[in-house]
Amino acid sequence: MAKLDVINLENKKIGSIDLRDDVFAVDVNVALVHQVLKAQLAGRRQGTAKTKTKSEVRGGGRKPFKQKGTGNARQGSTRSPLNPGGGQSFGPQPRCYDQATPKEMMRGALRSALSDRVKAKRVLVMDEFKLENVKTKVFNEILKKKLQLDKVLIVDDANTNLELSGRNIPKVKVLRTEGINVYDIVKHEWVVFSKRAVQAIETRLAPNS
Repeated sequence: MAKLDVINLENKKIGSIDLRDDVFAVDVNVALVHQVLKAQLAGRRQGTAKTKTKSEVRGGGRKPFKQKGTGNARQGSTRSPLNPGGGQSFGPQPRCYDQATPKEMMRGALRSALSDRVKAKRVLVMDEFKLENVKTKVFNEILKKKLQLDKVLIVDDANTNLELSGRNIPKVKVLRTEGINVYDIVKHEWVVFSKRAVQAIETRLAPNS
């Protein structure tokens, strides 16, 4: 069972916490992480790309030249895909890019991503993110100077002061425990949990839970 130090906002050790091996120390399934990551990114696509077909382009009602005798291939409209200003054949149409991903695959990918971060020693556990006020500058100094962190994902339960203090800091993202996802874990170099967030995630991701 992996054990991590529990620190405070002053970067001082105040205890330790045991992490469940079946959540934070599983064999990393790279293929599964990749598949879930692709599905997650596909779901973010707008899917609004649209081109007009021959029937949707304005104009073109007149036959451009007579049917026979010109030596040209016969045409019935100037809006043919063969002509400049015409419609487009097989162009993109609005569609949904969502990919259905089974719940257990998503949970397995999360366990793999978290285990990879723990193995790389890129996970910190904070006793609590107790911020008296919403102060972006103060919180940024805590991250950059005291904790010496950059490109960091912070996970906690509902904490309004934390969420508002961190939302405008570049390369920093604050998520609630229910919002943790594979993309943000992979994207950020560091993952910082509150102590209560670790317990909530273990409960959520433990096999057969």
